[in-house]
Amino acid sequence: MGRIFEVRKSTMFARWDKMSKQFTRIGKEINIAVKAGGGNPDTNPALRRCMQNGKSVNMPKDRIEAAIKKALGSDTENYEEHLYEGYAPHGVAILVETATNNNTRTVANVRSHFNKGGGALGTNGSVSFQFKKMGVFKLNPEGLDADELELTLIDAGLDEMGESVDDNENPVLVLRCGFTDFGNLQKALEDKNITPLSAELEWIPNVTVPVTDEQAEDVSKLIDRLEQDEDVNKVFHNMQ
Repeated sequence: MGRIFEVRKSTMFARWDKMSKQFTRIGKEINIAVKAGGGNPDTNPALRRCMQNGKSVNMPKDRIEAAIKKALGSDTENYEEHLYEGYAPHGVAILVETATNNNTRTVANVRSHFNKGGGALGTNGSVSFQFKKMGVFKLNPEGLDADELELTLIDAGLDEMGESVDDNENPVLVLRCGFTDFGNLQKALEDKNITPLSAELEWIPNVTVPVTDEQAEDVSKLIDRLEQDEDVNKVFHNMQ
């Protein structure tokens, strides 16, 4: 086990500058999870994941419960998830995950962000082949035997495990698995009574594009524009 690879200037985990943006994202994810699998977290793994992620960003319990109750209502909005692909300046590939109740508005806004940020919105499949969709779990390493844990989780689909730090420079263990093994690894951790700090589906770049500091600043401006959009959940890139 070594230090997990992360891209420079921005981790492969989406950056959230404002708490309100985090809560909005989790609320939409709860809506989608409840619509698909019901409001009981004991029988809905996707909802359990959303609730865990809500706790990890200090989302109040009553707000999480309110989001579940709202999603169960007949008059609640329905959100659809869409993936947009494009290029930032300097040949950096960008993937944009959205959750929206008005896709016409969202695609127009995303295209505008790319254009104003010096990039270009692409077609389906034009960028995603450069990434691999994976399950990513972050764990508090305290009290864990990392080597033993790595061996026991291989049968559950663990693909890669390494050390990293969170936004506050605290150590974390990062576990990655294939997209189809996400549920298996989630259950394996639950069976071992390990509650992840977060559990997400991420787009991990197969190759990265080296950029200078000035070029990285150009790319980061586009990423910031996209992340400020209310319909955008996460932004991924292959900038090194």
